[in-house]
Amino acid sequence: MTSSTLTQIAPLGEPPQSPSPRRRRRRDGSALGLGIRIALAVVASAVIFFPLYWMVVIAFSPRGEVFRPGGVQFWPSTFSTENFASLFARFPIAEWFTNSLVIGAFVTALTVIVNLLAGYAFARIRFAGRGILFILALATMMIPVQAIMVAQFRLVTGLQLTGTYWSVILPGAAAAFGLFLARQFFLSIPEELIEAARMDGAGHLRTFLQIVLPLSKPLIAVLTLLTLLGSWNDFAWPLIALKDPALFTLPIGLLYLKGQSTPDYSASMALALISVVPMVLLFLLFQRYFVQGFARSGIR
Repeated sequence: MTSSTLTQIAPLGEPPQSPSPRRRRRRDGSALGLGIRIALAVVASAVIFFPLYWMVVIAFSPRGEVFRPGGVQFWPSTFSTENFASLFARFPIAEWFTNSLVIGAFVTALTVIVNLLAGYAFARIRFAGRGILFILALATMMIPVQAIMVAQFRLVTGLQLTGTYWSVILPGAAAAFGLFLARQFFLSIPEELIEAARMDGAGHLRTFLQIVLPLSKPLIAVLTLLTLLGSWNDFAWPLIALKDPALFTLPIGLLYLKGQSTPDYSASMALALISVVPMVLLFLLFQRYFVQGFARSGIR
């Protein structure tokens, strides 16, 4: 061992050297940046969740507190469920909820099936005009929904579906964004798996069902959540297509409630809370797959 090596070894019992000023500044700067990011995240979360919190406060506050001089406080003076009891006694909330659930379930099932099959075809099956058809499908995303409502209504009327569930279900049975998301996800699946299935004699349908579909749980979760959320909150088209008040969905029921001669804001907040809670719970249950689906599809 040379003398230069001995000089680099600190004697036993000697305290470790303190970090250099440059390293301390870097460490302090990173800690400050982390603190700023946490503070911004807290502020953004408060801004986003405050309307939901305020909805809960008004929904569970006594009905008279909304119109008292001091207004509603940040916490109900008395935790009351009279707004929900009055709401269910005066309006067919159970029917509106069932209608939203039935329409949302059928629209989601059809949309997910169509988008998965079409996305796999655009990603893994070579056919003439594939690129042009895909671009045309994406181009429909730039067309406002209001621009096609007249043609859509004439089509539904010609099929004699007006005033039925199918008048809302069939027009929403596919989505261009879901098609794009499915194609991008399937492109991320290794080509070796597809080739191995073909070498074993599997066709496209068998490859899709036995190889691709079991790997697509994050994609299915994303498509399910996005489609169900869009159908659950859809207002304009169900208002046009559903004539019978017995078929109204929750968004139409909320408008009907607001249009009463004497608006009941507490009951409106209670109905809005009933409409929001299922979607929030669904997202909390499947948020892990939701994030994975967007990450695997290459969308940031």
